[in-house]
Order: sequence, then structure tokens, then C-alpha cells
Amino acid sequence: MSDTIDQNVITRYRVMIFVDFWNFTLSMKSVEDHFRPDWKKLPNVIMKEAVEIIDATAIGVYTGMRVYGSFDGSGDAPLRKWVSTTLDTFPGVNVKFVDRQKKRTGPKCPSCYEIVEICPKCGKDMRGTEEKGVDTAIATDMISLAWEGAFDAAVLVSADRDFIPVAEYLHTKGVKVIHAAFPPKGAQLSQKCWGSIDLPALRNSFRRPAPVNPAS
Repeated sequence: MSDTIDQNVITRYRVMIFVDFWNFTLSMKSVEDHFRPDWKKLPNVIMKEAVEIIDATAIGVYTGMRVYGSFDGSGDAPLRKWVSTTLDTFPGVNVKFVDRQKKRTGPKCPSCYEIVEICPKCGKDMRGTEEKGVDTAIATDMISLAWEGAFDAAVLVSADRDFIPVAEYLHTKGVKVIHAAFPPKGAQLSQKCWGSIDLPALRNSFRRPAPVNPAS
């Protein structure tokens, strides 16, 4: 039996993508106000860029994209429908959306620091809503799926620095985390990841075509 190493053996990296939906959406909007992503193209673009950073000679294997987000009451009916009937049907896509919860307290007056929950003029509730559990779900899934050996590299699509501990922990376990970033946002998170992708710079490769106007 020959002990010669086959130089033609190609390394394969199984890549899983974790998307913070609202962070991604709002970050892209800050770059280009009317940008519309093509969610079918997005995973393949991200996967190819991630593998290029890790090993330009390797082949990427798409193992799925998980999208995490939240709904804001009945006003989000169109979003609910799109998430369940469109986004969740794309190959390899798994969605986890939760309902936002009413904040426990309202804003503070900048002068007397009194908490104001009801607007004194119109009587409306000023507490607003907040996401509960989205960041936790992303972090938990990244760690648990890495433990199960579900991927070789994870791509995190978010500018939220709260994910720094996750990236640091997975790095200690030999798991490569690539940050799909929105420079200059999230610079600290990028520093803690194996590498980073400038997502806005790639937006033309996953841009959704503008709708055709029948009247034009």
C-alpha cells in the first residue's frame, strides 16, 4: 500500500448559515433603502464566499440556512404569510419567528426620570414591543448543532455584538465562524470570528429583480 498522499483530494466544508432577519433587513436598508434580497440566491452566495475565505481550494456543501425573527402583532400579517408560505419553502431553509412582547416599562422623562407608560395626550401605550428569545435561539442552535457535528463552518448574518461570546466559544472548539458583516457595523464581532464577508459589497449577486410594471 502506498504511503503517498493524494494531492488531488478535495476538501469539503459543510456550511450552515444563521440569519438574524431584522438585523440583516435593517442593516441592508441602511446601505440601500429600497434593496430587496433574493432569498433563494442568498445562501449560495454566502456559502461560496465563506469557503473562499477558509480554503480557496475547497468545495462548499450547503447544509441549510436558519432564519430567526419576530412578528409585531396583527400588523405583520403580510410578513407572517410570506415567512410561512414562501421563505420556509426554500431548499434547506428553516425559520424560527416569535411574537414580540410588550415591554414591561415605558420611556423615562429626561428631566424627572419618571417612567411614562401611557401618553398623557392621546392615552396610547408607550411601552412598545421587544424581541424575546431570538438571540438566545440563534446562539443555542449554533452551539448545539456544532456539538452534533452538523456543520464544519457556520456563517452568522448579524451585526449584533452580543454574539461575540458564541463566536469565541466555538473557536475554542475548533469550529470556524464566518461573520457576514455590514461594515463598519459589528467590527468587534468580525474580529472574534475566523473571517468576515462584506455582505453589502456582494448585494448585486443576491439582489431581487425589480417588479415589472405592466403599464410601462
